[in-house]
Amino acid sequence: MNDPSRLALIRLLQLASPALPVGAYTYSQGLEWAVESGRIRDEASAGRWIGDLMAFAIGRFEAPLVALLMHRWVEDEVVEIKRLNGDFLASRESAELRAETVQMGFSLNRLLADLADPALATVRERLADMPEIAFPTAWSGIAAAWKIAPGDAVAAYLWTWAENQVMAALKAVPLGQAAGQRLLAELGRQVPAIAETALALPENQWSNLTPAFALCSARHETQYSRLFRS
Repeated sequence: MNDPSRLALIRLLQLASPALPVGAYTYSQGLEWAVESGRIRDEASAGRWIGDLMAFAIGRFEAPLVALLMHRWVEDEVVEIKRLNGDFLASRESAELRAETVQMGFSLNRLLADLADPALATVRERLADMPEIAFPTAWSGIAAAWKIAPGDAVAAYLWTWAENQVMAALKAVPLGQAAGQRLLAELGRQVPAIAETALALPENQWSNLTPAFALCSARHETQYSRLFRS
């Protein structure tokens, strides 16, 4: 007998996989400038930067947004989905960050058609009406359509973001593979508590106020030598 919860787990692993063809590996979200400016210079400083950003920005804005969007997708509340999509686009502090989420949202939307999964038909239809799609909007729609539990989805979303940041640090600092695994182990330890907070955080308490992150992202736009697109 097929176990629906096991299939949901497999689908979640697919959504969280680095193989998801959205180009996430090409972005550092300002981390490359943080390295250039000396804010990140070794394993310890990379861990502090990524951990603080996950706790105080991603975990308090993007993660609760994903959770709320999943509920809106389940209820097919199109007006609310569009509002939250617009709010996220407006929240991007630099041109690079905005371009990043729009490009990744576009790529994920294109993947919807390639997958040809009947379960995703409604998501494809709703996204077709949006001129610009933020990545969390498309990602949460797929997660909801695949009947992934919101708590699991938010934890996986945080993990995927942290993993991509660590991979960027490995290249930009640079760090060794063992250092990367130590960072992932510590960041992974933090994910459950951050996810739990995100799931319970009311919208009027969301915040992504991280000035150093915003400045690093903006400065990256004019960085002379770059490996990453943001």
